[in-house]
Amino acid sequence: MAQEQQQETTQGEMEAGGVNCLAYDEAIMAQQDRIQQEIATSILLVSDRQELSVLQREYAAEDTIYQLKIKDLHKKYSYIRKTRPDGNCFYRAFGFSHLESLLEDSKELQRFKAVAAKSKLDLVNQGFTEFTIEDFHNTFMDLLELCEKQPGLSELLGSFRDQSVSDYIVVYLRLLTSGYLQREHGFFQHFIEGGRSEVEPMSKESDHIHIIALAQALNVSILVEYMDRGDGGHRQPPRLS
Repeated sequence: MAQEQQQETTQGEMEAGGVNCLAYDEAIMAQQDRIQQEIATSILLVSDRQELSVLQREYAAEDTIYQLKIKDLHKKYSYIRKTRPDGNCFYRAFGFSHLESLLEDSKELQRFKAVAAKSKLDLVNQGFTEFTIEDFHNTFMDLLELCEKQPGLSELLGSFRDQSVSDYIVVYLRLLTSGYLQREHGFFQHFIEGGRSEVEPMSKESDHIHIIALAQALNVSILVEYMDRGDGGHRQPPRLS
């Protein structure tokens, strides 16, 4: 009898522990959701152009490492744009920045548009379902056709601030990245784990490997200025993919 009571007590403690763990996990998820909602309501998907000096105000004056590296950035850049830190910032930043540059380069726009037009068939031939990717590809092509009409910068910026349009662009860039990683699996297998699950889902952070893959998939150059807390007053040498 005593043994049965002890077993019941132990079982009850285990169940209570499981409930507590579940409640803790739910609380963490709820907190993360609140943080994401605050970010979404307070930070634009793509900001207006800002003077680079805004970075200096974001770090303490006594943080000499970053302050010196920001001064080093000033030697090359005068302005920046910020993107919402939602895990999609690389793809959104690249998408807007490259299309902005295409507004002043009609020859590159036509080359890039041809690559983008063919890219859907390449993905389908790899096994991606056409019905699944078609809407994302169409939105991507619609935005390139908008660039052909030489719109004002505000119109392009408005498209990237439209959550539905902007997210569709991000999704398609993720698909292109995933497709290239799969096509070149023999090369990338030693540098990345997780396969498609680490690339295609929204809000998954990007790494240098993803940048290389997207750059090669679209045959473009992507320059990344990298700042860390390493010693010295200079930023790390740019990474060119």
